[in-house]
Amino acid sequence: MKSRDPLLAAWQETLARKGNAPAIFDTNGATLRSFRQVEEQARAYEPNLGAFASADVIAIQSGNHEDWPSILLACWRREMVVLPLERSISEQERAAALAICRAVAVVAPKAFGAPSPEILPLRTAAPTVKAASLWGNQRPSLLKLTSGTTALPRAIRFRAQQLLADCENICETMGITDADLNFGVIPISHSYGFSNLITPLIARGVPMVLSADRLPRAVLNDVVRTKATVFPGMPVFYQAFCEMDERPELPNLRLCISAGAPLTAALAKKFRENFKQPIHSFYGSSECGGICYDRDGSDFEDGFVGSPMNKVDLEFIDSAAEASQICVRSTAVGDGYFPVPDEERLSGGVFVPDDLLARHGSGFKIVGRISDVINVAGKKVNPAEVEAQLLQFGGVRDAIVFGRKSSLRNEEVAACVVAEPNVRESELLTFCRTRLSGWQVPRRIFLLDEIPVNERGKTSRRELALRFAGR
Repeated sequence: MKSRDPLLAAWQETLARKGNAPAIFDTNGATLRSFRQVEEQARAYEPNLGAFASADVIAIQSGNHEDWPSILLACWRREMVVLPLERSISEQERAAALAICRAVAVVAPKAFGAPSPEILPLRTAAPTVKAASLWGNQRPSLLKLTSGTTALPRAIRFRAQQLLADCENICETMGITDADLNFGVIPISHSYGFSNLITPLIARGVPMVLSADRLPRAVLNDVVRTKATVFPGMPVFYQAFCEMDERPELPNLRLCISAGAPLTAALAKKFRENFKQPIHSFYGSSECGGICYDRDGSDFEDGFVGSPMNKVDLEFIDSAAEASQICVRSTAVGDGYFPVPDEERLSGGVFVPDDLLARHGSGFKIVGRISDVINVAGKKVNPAEVEAQLLQFGGVRDAIVFGRKSSLRNEEVAACVVAEPNVRESELLTFCRTRLSGWQVPRRIFLLDEIPVNERGKTSRRELALRFAGR
């Protein structure tokens, strides 16, 4: 009988079509799971969930493990709500996420090096309300964790219909089919990995390689060895690939995708020169899935993200402005934040990101974030404008600008810069004073060997502000 859950129904069609075909490979090219074995493992997990109720939240923190899709399917068959957690999350963040999302169990290896994840019930007090009453008539299938405006995390509610819509938008826009082989080095517990690796496998039968290696040369060698055709990556990987000596050829790789952090024009050009392949920028958000995609990969402009994806509508909030926040409308937009809604930003199939976009040719480019705007004594400074000036100075390779607290001016502008050894802070400050208004000029410029990034290749202006406070 066909499932009422559209993702489970799609999985049944995938299973009927693909059967014994390989679904998950290791980095040596050996088959870890066929599609049928994914199903068998899902059925084996189901009895272990018998102690939990429908609509209970189950966290999955198993890393890029071959049982991830099976655990997910088992939970969905029992109408449970899945909360993906990254392996690298701190204990403090993990505890906060589990408490806020009211999780009743975590699926994770019981001990370091354990071969298979286990279902570990959480020792929590008896709930004051039943899980089903939390969701009303719209029980989610998935909670995507994201950072809130405070230090506390919050979750985004997704039903199966929305997850399937995002998968279809991605596969159709990017031309990904079950003849492809995805290379899964990005965390599949993150929104990007879930949407580009897990749901295409379940709903479209797109097989994948699972990798836990973060060393660039090993990753690139594994891409060659497995004959992967699609590489969903981040700028930090492409930068590392370009810096390698004796780079291997990539005869099977046909699609390189970059998301999670801005892709610079310089890096896109360098990668194309070295590997004869374009990088396709992919812009999305945890709240709504994919937004824009650079279908051609040849428009070398910093911040360029291409045009709206299939079945995604994008509208400027301020149509008269050069740069504006946008409204994203699609059937992939989540139902809202949990536990505290924010209906102005996310509701009714509409999401308003913090990003500031500007039109560029037939597409759009990201020029900043409304939350990154620095308030210097009442005057607003867009960090992207200051960064653009710093990057024009000879010898500067990278720059990021952020606001620091100031007792006199509310905030002051500061910057971290990666430059040649002969570049001095005083020279950069003088250069900025000749090009920028007084309130835009950084009070301090910190010269670093590299800009700090997290596991996803992102740089947080807020974290830099804390790190360089008072220096």
